[in-house]
Amino acid sequence: MLYWTLVFLVIALIAGALGFGGVASASAGIAKILFTIFLVLFVLSLAATVFRSA
Repeated sequence: MLYWTLVFLVIALIAGALGFGGVASASAGIAKILFTIFLVLFVLSLAATVFRSA
């Protein structure tokens, strides 16, 4: 999932540099959503590991 976040971030950066504002903002929005989902799943996985070992 982090891979797709980075892909959309790169697309947003390239589109922003070329002047495609709509594509850049859409790609940046998708990257933010995917990063948030990745972060939540990472924290849940980390908490499950800590509670399982305790």
